[in-house]
Amino acid sequence: MDFGFSPRASELQDRMRSFMEQHVYPAEAVYDRQLAEADDPHELPPVMTELKEKARAEGLWNLFMAHGDWGAGLTNLEYAPLMELAGRSIIGPEVFNCSAPDTGNMELLALYGTPGQQEQWLGPLLEAEIRSCFAMTEPEVASSDARNIRTRITRDGDHYVVNGRKWYTSGILDPDCKLIILMGKTDPGAPTYRQQSMLLIPRDTPGVTVVRDLPMFGYTDRCGHGEVLFENVRVPVENILGGEGEGFALAQGRLGPGRMHYAMRAVGFAERALQLMCERVTERVAFGGPLADRGVVREWIARSRIEIEQLRLLVLKSAWLMDTVGNAAARMEVAAIKVAALEVAHKVVDRAVQAHGAAGVSDDTVLARLYAITRALRIADGPDEVHLRTVARQELAKYKQNHPKAEHPKTDTRVGHPKTDTRAEHPKTDTKAGAA
Repeated sequence: MDFGFSPRASELQDRMRSFMEQHVYPAEAVYDRQLAEADDPHELPPVMTELKEKARAEGLWNLFMAHGDWGAGLTNLEYAPLMELAGRSIIGPEVFNCSAPDTGNMELLALYGTPGQQEQWLGPLLEAEIRSCFAMTEPEVASSDARNIRTRITRDGDHYVVNGRKWYTSGILDPDCKLIILMGKTDPGAPTYRQQSMLLIPRDTPGVTVVRDLPMFGYTDRCGHGEVLFENVRVPVENILGGEGEGFALAQGRLGPGRMHYAMRAVGFAERALQLMCERVTERVAFGGPLADRGVVREWIARSRIEIEQLRLLVLKSAWLMDTVGNAAARMEVAAIKVAALEVAHKVVDRAVQAHGAAGVSDDTVLARLYAITRALRIADGPDEVHLRTVARQELAKYKQNHPKAEHPKTDTRVGHPKTDTRAEHPKTDTKAGAA
C-alpha cells in the first residue's frame, strides 16, 4: 500500500490547512451569531457566502468531484486528508462546496444524468447557485433495507406520479434547495433489486409539502431535516435518473464514496475534539494541579491519539483500494470505516466533553454539537449494524462450510497485488441504502 501523497495533493493540504486557520475557524462564531439573529433559522449566513467566494478564488472548490471535467480530478486517496481538514469545522465542508447531500447528488448526476439533466441541475450545483436534497428514508419502515420503501412512482403517460412520505430529507429546508432526488418504487413486482428508481423532482413542484423540520438530538440543522409528503406529484418522464429499476444500483454507487467522505470528516471531528481536550486540561487546575497531570486524563489523551491514528490508516487503506481495485472490491473496508469512524469520533468527543465538565454540555464549545452529530451519524447512511453485517458476511465467506481448505482461509492478496481481489466478482446485494 502506498499512502504517499503527490506534490499536488500535499500542496492542496497546505493551502486548505492555511485557509481553515485564517478564514474558517475565526468565522465559526460569526456564523453562529448571524444564524441566531436571522428571521429564518435555515437562511444562509452572509459570512458563508463570503467564505465560499474566498474558497473558490483560492481554487479550493469542488475538490470531491472526480468525474469528467467538473472537479479537481483528485483520487480518493488525495481527497481524503482534505476532507479531514474540512471536517475539523462543522461549517468546513460547505465552504468548499463539498458538503452532503450535494456531493452525492452531484456525483449521481455526473455519472448517470443525461446532458439535459446535467445542464439543468449539475452545473448550478457545482457553482453553488442552488442546493439539493436526497429523499429516501421513510418513517413507517426500516429504510436501511431498500426493499421496504413504500413511496410509489407510477407512470402516467408522459409523466411519473409520486405518492409517499419521507423524513430526515436533509437539506430540503434550505431556501436555496431547488432539487429533490427521490428514491421510490416503480415496479413492486420486479426482481427485488430492480423495483426501485430515482427521480429528479423540482423543489417547487405542486404536491410537495414539508410537514415539519426534524431536530437532531435537539439541534436544528441549518439546511433542515424535513418530513416531506408527496401527494400526486407529477414530473415528466425525462426526469428519471438512469432508468426504471436502476435506483438500488445508483444508491450503492452514491454511497460508496460518500462513506469515505463521512469517515474522513469524522477523523476531523475527532482531531478537533482532541485538540480542545488537550487545551482544556492544560489550562484547567483542580485539586492542586493541572488536569493534564492526572493519570486518567493522560489515558484519555493517549487512547484518543492511538484510536485516531488507527482510524486514519484504515480510511486511507479504503481510499487506496477504491482507487486501485474499485468500490465493489473495497466494499468490506468501506463498510468497516463507516462503523469505526463514528465510533472513534464519538468516543473522543465524549472524553473531551468529560474533560470540559459543565462547559462540555453547553453550547460554549462545539463539543455538544459534535456529540449529537457523531451519535446521529451512526444511524444515518445505514446504521452500524447493517455495515457490520456486510463485514461479517465478507469475512465468513472465507470459511465455506465443508470446504476442504476451511482451516486455511484465503489470504487477502490486495495489499501486494490489488488486481487479484476476487470479491469484486460477487454481485452487490447490500441493502444499506437508507441514508437519513
